[in-house]
Amino acid sequence: MHRLIPAALFALSAAPALGEVAALSDTGFVIKHSAQASAGKSETWKVLTAPSRWWSGDHTYSGDAANLWLDAQATGCFCEKLPRPKGAPETQRIGSIEHMHVVYADPQAGVLRMTGGLGPLQQDAAGGTLTVTLSPAGTPAGEGTRIDWTYVVSGLVVLKPQEIAPLVDKVLGEQFERLAARSAAPAQTDDPANLRD
Repeated sequence: MHRLIPAALFALSAAPALGEVAALSDTGFVIKHSAQASAGKSETWKVLTAPSRWWSGDHTYSGDAANLWLDAQATGCFCEKLPRPKGAPETQRIGSIEHMHVVYADPQAGVLRMTGGLGPLQQDAAGGTLTVTLSPAGTPAGEGTRIDWTYVVSGLVVLKPQEIAPLVDKVLGEQFERLAARSAAPAQTDDPANLRD
């Protein structure tokens, strides 16, 4: 997340994602993405709430998406553990990062909302709200799930919104496409307890 140049895009097996910087001002911006996943809503929710399955390790602090977890309930954490450095004593605690804080989670309605400044926005006095909504895709066969993703950022952003918004859009767009593609495969839910020291 701290690196703003995305790696090669993930090969998609879902419908192409549509994304844009939907609004932009001197005090913030809005990013929207939309895609269709081939899996049903329940299966897509399982993938959504297991970011280690779809978030790119290139956009983590540890360099490994396996260190990510999401506790999908109110007050839960979208977090990352920082493994103990090589050569460090076994008694040294590992580090951790809260990327976002869960404020709304309803798997039946298909709504997940989290707050927090991702990547370099975390060190600014900027607030961000990411809302992910899952709904029936509305295809003739009645299969699949539409995924809508809106990230609203406001506050004091050290980098000008006009400069940072396209970069954030590009990085989040990559993660969104990976989510849609991974939602075509069977999901495994990460147990947050297994990811903590």
